[in-house]
Amino acid sequence: MLKVSIDNNRVRIGERFTVSFQRTLRIPDDGKVYPLPPGLGAFPIHRVEDYLDRVPDSWSEEGGVFIPMYQREALWLGFGGASWKPNAVKVGVGKVNAISGDEWDEKLHEDPQDYVVCPDQPWLDGINAGDGFIRQFVAIPLGLGYTVEAQVTGKEEFGGIQILVYEPKPGRFPDQPPPERDKTLHRLSMPAAVSQMGLGAGGQMRQKIYPDPYGIDAWDVNNFGHIFVHIINSEQYRDLTALEPPPTPISAKIYTEFGLPWFDLYDEAKSDITASKKLTKVRTIREKDIEKGVSSGKDDTSINVSESQIKKLRHSKKRKK
Repeated sequence: MLKVSIDNNRVRIGERFTVSFQRTLRIPDDGKVYPLPPGLGAFPIHRVEDYLDRVPDSWSEEGGVFIPMYQREALWLGFGGASWKPNAVKVGVGKVNAISGDEWDEKLHEDPQDYVVCPDQPWLDGINAGDGFIRQFVAIPLGLGYTVEAQVTGKEEFGGIQILVYEPKPGRFPDQPPPERDKTLHRLSMPAAVSQMGLGAGGQMRQKIYPDPYGIDAWDVNNFGHIFVHIINSEQYRDLTALEPPPTPISAKIYTEFGLPWFDLYDEAKSDITASKKLTKVRTIREKDIEKGVSSGKDDTSINVSESQIKKLRHSKKRKK
């Protein structure tokens, strides 16, 4: 099993792979496909084992970490790794595979591909629900039937985020880095009784999920590490940790009106795996609101992002403010 540790609000699994959970703009669910929103700072990460006298028994069994999110707040997962020795990574939401929509397990599957390879996959902003786009990860309480987990499995038992990281088979890649330092692609990061939340489907965003360029035989399915990321709301976070949660996130409308940047990635040369049929059927949070006749209280007004506000990124360059 690969060692799992917490390093400066990042989860490190093994020697090279890291993942951070980035606060971001919740894009409108209006039928439009939006460019990549920025990172508004990493969510704070806490180890479950440091709060065993205060967390539910089920958390003690799962272990892992927890992060605070406001209801209907969005996030994206930022991946870090080494190009000279990549990792295969599976992501689950409520133990539903976010790439394939299948039931969560500890195996890798190639038809359909149910994992990403890091690098080159720099981030994941949502579920694989479209050709060339995803539907944004948005926090929603369990028990309402809104989560991806509820709609795919018919139950809401787990919530949170699950991550599995596999090492390559021995001899497939170098054991030491090349002389030149790795170049890592970064999204813009701007400073800034316990129950769980899960992730529902939000608006559409341009993002490809790349096919595995090495083939499934490159990965050692017996050498992996995993973590369960529990999600709690801001009030529960304050009660549990005695710390203040991050500030309420800015709306996409206000952000755009101030002329702040959105992003697009030059990856025309890369293909995209097929959208999951199961995940394309997941109804969005806005659609569930309409179905139930409730008002979310959140602004879902369409916004126009001008081309002058969209920064173009290349894999070979770091992402800066």
